[in-house]
Amino acid sequence: MSVGDCIVTVVGPTASGKSALAVALARHLGAEIINADSMQLYSGMDVGTAKPTEAERGGIRHHLFDVLQVTETATVAEFQTWARDAVQDCVSRSVTPIVVGGSALYVRAVLDRLDFPGTDPAIRERWTAELAARGAEALHAELAARDPAAAAQILPTNDRRIVRALEVIELTGEPFVATMPAHDSVFDGLVMLGLDIPRDVLDARLVARVDQMWADGFVQGVRALRENGLDQGLTAGRALGYQQILGFLDGETTEDEARQATVVGTRKFARRQDRLFRKDPRIHWLPYDATDLVSTALEFIEARQQRRPE
Repeated sequence: MSVGDCIVTVVGPTASGKSALAVALARHLGAEIINADSMQLYSGMDVGTAKPTEAERGGIRHHLFDVLQVTETATVAEFQTWARDAVQDCVSRSVTPIVVGGSALYVRAVLDRLDFPGTDPAIRERWTAELAARGAEALHAELAARDPAAAAQILPTNDRRIVRALEVIELTGEPFVATMPAHDSVFDGLVMLGLDIPRDVLDARLVARVDQMWADGFVQGVRALRENGLDQGLTAGRALGYQQILGFLDGETTEDEARQATVVGTRKFARRQDRLFRKDPRIHWLPYDATDLVSTALEFIEARQQRRPE
């Protein structure tokens, strides 16, 4: 089956089954998968990010896995360039790209008309130092004084976004645009699929996933990554689970407390993912456990393509 020059996207909260659906679709479409999970960009961060194993990838080519070391910092702007290059690579070979991810910002960075201001390492380093010295709450107050609209949109606990907002304000002399633009894709033939999963089912799956991560050696893996600088990176070391285990390794919590904090944090994250995706009217939602999930998704993709104007 071929659907021509379309781009397919599979979204939904973590543990909803996105990767499995994407691989199944790719087999039928002769497609390739483009990762839109910010933490799966990092080499070695496999267990805690639920990165599909080679067996789970089913022989399908996956783009943008393991492109960064844990000491490196990825910006959404850089990711946008990499992902769109991967899309263009697929299209140039008449291959359908399937973008898969649980971060609305990263997915929209690939698909939509999002423009990101540049960055200045010196300015960012200075604000990062201010964050370390004064804390996120004080920096959020600083942001509120400089750009009240941005502060209203950014949580006081989101230290990375606070630093980024202050950097952009200083760099451009303009307010930081914290709200997202309209859902307006840069691609023709976009088909967006979402996996709909009840909250109680998702919560149970998240607990099971964290349990499996621990059984798969998550703690030992974080300990090994720490030797490679995990706790020095501005991004990787803050990932869910990794941050909690680093706290345990530093003696700040017990292992059980780290595990429970990972469950709680992942649950909150998944609900936020779902909430943000629900705002996108382009997404066609499918029951996660439908027996005909793959065939229904394929039929929807084909129908959408047939309705496209010549």
